[in-house]
Amino acid sequence: METQELHRGRLIDHIQLVVRDLPASQSFYTAVFEVLEVPMGGTGDGYFWVDELFVSTAESEAAQGALTGRHHLAFQARDRAMVDAFYKAALAHGGKDNGGPGERPYHPGYYAAFVLDPDGNNIEAVYHGEAKRSAPSVKITF
Repeated sequence: METQELHRGRLIDHIQLVVRDLPASQSFYTAVFEVLEVPMGGTGDGYFWVDELFVSTAESEAAQGALTGRHHLAFQARDRAMVDAFYKAALAHGGKDNGGPGERPYHPGYYAAFVLDPDGNNIEAVYHGEAKRSAPSVKITF
């Protein structure tokens, strides 16, 4: 990896996952986002959303009747303990192991865990090691 400076909030506006079993997905994502300290954004008939992630059934208007394919999503964790908690919560709420917590060779300090969500998406929590952030996040209000 050549770039050693990362910016958040300039590439992805939102991502939609279209799932087979909304209650199973909602249980899974509610549990993992609770330990990642990201609050549920909202729910409705056939969908829920959390920050930039929108999850719906195939019957939702935006899904146009089709499930999404397999995706890899990596969520930021504040520290190693948060990665460990993510992994435990995910497994306790329908996730399947896809690589337990540990250091990875991507760059020094890369500590992550991988699970498959109820639809087989590869979901990761990653802590990149000690680093200085200019801000904890970008906050947008409207």
